[in-house]
Amino acid sequence: MAIDFTKRTESDGGPSFHPYDHPAAGWGAAKSVTEFMIAQEREPIIGTRAILKMNHENDGFDCPGCAWPDSLKGIHLDICENGIKHVTWEMTHKRVDREFFSAHTVTELSGWSDHDLENQGRLTEPMSYDPETDRYLPISWDEAFELVGRTLRELDDPNRAAFYTSGRLGNEATFLYQLMARELGTNNLPDCSNMCHEASGRALQASLGTGKGTCDLADWETTDALFIMGVNAASNAPRMLTALAEADRRGAQIVHINPLIEAGSRRTIIPHEFLQMATFHATPTGTLNLQTRIGGDFAVIRGIAKAVLEQSKTDPKALDHRFIELHTTGFEAYRAKVEATSWAEIEEQSALTEAELRRAAKIYREADRSIISWCLGVTQHEHGVDTIREIVNLLLLRGNLGREGAGPSPVRGHSNVQGNRTCGIDHRPRPQFLDRLAEVCGIDPPRAHGLDTVATIEAMHAGKVTVFVGMGGNFALAAPDTVYTCEALRRCALTVQVSTKLNRSHLVHGARAVILPCLGRTERDEQRAGLQQTSVEDAMAMVHLSKGMKKPASPHLLSEPAIIAGVAKAALPQTNTPWDHYVDDYDRIRDTMAEVIDGFEDFNRRVRLPLGFRIKQPARELVFLTPSGRAEFSTADLPDLTPAPGTLTLATMRSHDQWNTTIYSHDDRYRGIKNLRALVLMNPDDMRDRSLKLFDEVDITSIARNGTTRTVHRYKAIPYDIPQGCAAGYMPELNVLCAIGDYSTQSDQPIMKNVKVTIERSV
Repeated sequence: MAIDFTKRTESDGGPSFHPYDHPAAGWGAAKSVTEFMIAQEREPIIGTRAILKMNHENDGFDCPGCAWPDSLKGIHLDICENGIKHVTWEMTHKRVDREFFSAHTVTELSGWSDHDLENQGRLTEPMSYDPETDRYLPISWDEAFELVGRTLRELDDPNRAAFYTSGRLGNEATFLYQLMARELGTNNLPDCSNMCHEASGRALQASLGTGKGTCDLADWETTDALFIMGVNAASNAPRMLTALAEADRRGAQIVHINPLIEAGSRRTIIPHEFLQMATFHATPTGTLNLQTRIGGDFAVIRGIAKAVLEQSKTDPKALDHRFIELHTTGFEAYRAKVEATSWAEIEEQSALTEAELRRAAKIYREADRSIISWCLGVTQHEHGVDTIREIVNLLLLRGNLGREGAGPSPVRGHSNVQGNRTCGIDHRPRPQFLDRLAEVCGIDPPRAHGLDTVATIEAMHAGKVTVFVGMGGNFALAAPDTVYTCEALRRCALTVQVSTKLNRSHLVHGARAVILPCLGRTERDEQRAGLQQTSVEDAMAMVHLSKGMKKPASPHLLSEPAIIAGVAKAALPQTNTPWDHYVDDYDRIRDTMAEVIDGFEDFNRRVRLPLGFRIKQPARELVFLTPSGRAEFSTADLPDLTPAPGTLTLATMRSHDQWNTTIYSHDDRYRGIKNLRALVLMNPDDMRDRSLKLFDEVDITSIARNGTTRTVHRYKAIPYDIPQGCAAGYMPELNVLCAIGDYSTQSDQPIMKNVKVTIERSV
């Protein structure tokens, strides 16, 4: 069944577009939040009280949205527009109960828009799909666990099951989830990192011997220069705006590198700064905007490095020679590679001039300490790993590592997605981790690598994986090649979705399907030992506790650890793992984690410290767990990004009023778009070449590596400030254009930011 992404709710009016030139956040955010809270929360006072508990150390819950670190300064309102919307969306009074499912068949619901599906409210009890009536029917927890457990027990090979994880899962549930999968006998643990920051982990591991960034928030508060790459801060990490505003006030330079000049790269009014709000005083959030072509980030960094290396011939302080000599290897080969890369090639591949790149290089050279930060605009490419290794190369040239205010700093997009990987969700687990798991937990974990996200989809499509368990998220829409992915899910014998709200993945199901509703992060988690807290890891490796405070949406909801334990006991009748013991008191899970996971020693004490604790990163201490024992320069060639005649390079992105696959509205305030999601942003010259004007309807066809094509019809074209030859549109709508076979050979990530397309007027 095709998904019609052009559908809008009946209340939506016609589309409009007016370029946005106001500050990010400020009164626009305040107005939007107020309207959203009134619409979603029947008791706005209770909702406001809950939001005031968000991101409060030791007595609040962690925002389930982005992974930006909590303020080091004790800011009382350490919140943002999208975080408030995310929490309010979860706390809605609306309910999806047995009466709702009785009134609507799956076929009918499949015709609803994704906004309307999630807007129905919170799931209230376990449900099982009945093919005879095409409806979900109530099922008890015990019956649901037995159904899932029996199906897993009867598999002839545990590798015929896959256990997907969304970033929202807490560390304790994450540890139990991977323990269950490995006790069953599989490393099929695909996760959302496979689609977002896999390139970051592999690149940093290769260059520095660590899979994470080395910076923390204190570094952001002391650096002299920030280079922000492929990040739409105002929408995807809005609390970063505070750090950018503070950096500008102390005189730091801020360079944004992105095909689009986003609102968050210009100026902002921080809502918790009451004087600025009252006087409408905006603070700049950028010194320089470099509009590279899609995928041109590698060339940008190569150009900055080339300028710095050229300057070093006359300026002995342009490079940190002592750092390079003591802590790196491969410098001379890298210097030769950069010198052999011509300015003409760099200009062509970056779509920037030598003068623009030299201006950025001057900022980098004159800064004593620099941070380079990036997100999916850098990672979701064939050459994502090479690009990030080039970022590290540039940092190494001036010793921007192992000291305050300097280093690589990837921006993780989803709360605790980094913690998921830390706590064992990894289809390619390290042998040392498996050894500790075996010793401490008394299991015999499999050693062969499992399937990542793309490989899981392909295996389901081929009938090799027949059971899919989704722990949070909306897999059917988050994954690439939507039609192919939906076909793969429908070929399963059983699909299991652990969720808080109704979404598309409940309607794209296997022959058997169950929905297991769980507590949200805002809700109280009462177990035998009392009120429980879970831990999460932010984008800068800080681990802290989160405690829900709101009454659960339904008395029938279970916590994620309790759901995992219920499935595990049913699937592993001979298990010696004390599942009930763990669920009764999460401190017991943490005690076990402290024995298994490096950096989690004395977990229960340290996580209760103010702001929790930071996982040590060896590279920050100039300890490099690489084959050479040093930081390693890389020497990749620049990729050729020139599109073929008549084609454009398309990047998928999120709108402002959206979080991952959750659509709050059909508006994108910071891009000036209202009541429209089925769109494509194009350079005005590219539109003129195709005789297109504003809101003309177009068909967008992607061309996969293997020559196959995929098309979406009647999307509206919008002229936008984007480099010629480039285009952009929203995910999940345009994920359908991302062919399942078009994934990076470097990271195995789907190439969702570099899709080759043709765009023609619809007929």
